[in-house]
Amino acid sequence: MRTFLLSLILLLFWLPGAALGQIEIQAPGQQVIPLALTAFVPLDGKALPAVAEEVNAVLADDLEFSGLFSLLDPDAFLGDARRLGLVSIDVDFGQWRLLGAQSLIKGAYSVRGEELVLEARLYDVARRRLLTGRRYVGQLKDLRRMAHTFADQVLESLTGEPGPFATRIAYISDRTGHKELYLSEVDGHNPVRLTDHRSIVLNPDFSPVGKELIFTSYRRGNPDLFRKEIYSGKEALLSRRKGLNIAGRYRPGGREIATTLSKDGNPEIYLLEKDGTLEKRLTDNWAIDVDSSWSPDGREIAFVSDRRGNPHVFILGVRSGEVRRLTAAGKYNATPAWSPKGDLIAFSRQEQGRFEIYTIRPDGSGERRLTFGPGSKEHPRWSPDGRFLAYSLDDGGNKAIYLMRDDGSGARRISPTGENSQHPAWSGPW
Repeated sequence: MRTFLLSLILLLFWLPGAALGQIEIQAPGQQVIPLALTAFVPLDGKALPAVAEEVNAVLADDLEFSGLFSLLDPDAFLGDARRLGLVSIDVDFGQWRLLGAQSLIKGAYSVRGEELVLEARLYDVARRRLLTGRRYVGQLKDLRRMAHTFADQVLESLTGEPGPFATRIAYISDRTGHKELYLSEVDGHNPVRLTDHRSIVLNPDFSPVGKELIFTSYRRGNPDLFRKEIYSGKEALLSRRKGLNIAGRYRPGGREIATTLSKDGNPEIYLLEKDGTLEKRLTDNWAIDVDSSWSPDGREIAFVSDRRGNPHVFILGVRSGEVRRLTAAGKYNATPAWSPKGDLIAFSRQEQGRFEIYTIRPDGSGERRLTFGPGSKEHPRWSPDGRFLAYSLDDGGNKAIYLMRDDGSGARRISPTGENSQHPAWSGPW
């Protein structure tokens, strides 16, 4: 998987004082900005409609899913939509104000052989100024990544935080007849199979510091913990201790891993070094302790235990060893995931025979149900910016990966039809 060169050149003609200004948003539902997204035009007069169509499709899909924009109908656009407009003085802002646009995206491209140059600009229509602009240089095959990257830049310009659209989703799929590990773009495009274990692969987790994953595999007949370097393809066996070696999760910083082992008979949570060396045992209880999720500061772990009877979510102080119960309701709570912002923990709860996804604050307050409708929703995992969640949905045996916003809105399927997909994991910045 070759990377492309992103020149990411901050424009020399950035206008003075072009800070956030009047357009400033923080989360879906707080403010929806009318956005005009024009078709990208050729820089050198050589039009390639397929290039423009794909760039616009990716940008429109990402920005609509963010929940922060309402895209204006391109059929209403006037003459300025067909002009280059890469500097503010070349943009007819009056036309866009007439259409009700508050922000505007214009761009251009050039293709020479396999080389692609993409120019993209975001404007504040009301204040007639440039908000941000980038120039990307790469290969034609990198077009989608360039567009995802600019969508992230748009969100950063307007909210102060980059979006997650240029990151990756890992998940398990049975498309080959075996449960193998796959990697795709956030919108599900361009899936790549990473394992060929011809067995059962489960529970992937991304390293926070490198392009690698850990996962559990039954390749050797036992649920063992593996590490996989994504670009080199190198694979290492981290833990093949007797019994369970499951649900490994990297600690923030990437130097340690929390995982469940049953080497002594009872499933307990242990701390491993990155190479699989056993560092310490974290839980010591007759109950089953599983599904670790680290707090962003690495000081606590949310996990599932049936130590009070039914499975509930608990929080463990890694240094102190103190355990406190987080969830109080429901008969079966599972798969907690701590938001990278630290303010919420997502988890699944069984409701009337199926699982639904909830969020709760780390102090146990503010519990909120996010999902409704048919099918079981499990294994929530946060995007690196904390704005979105990926999860598995099992609707009558048909398992798929979905994304939604952190308030439960905008749910969309990203895994292909005709296969069963589950256990998503969301990468950090890619």
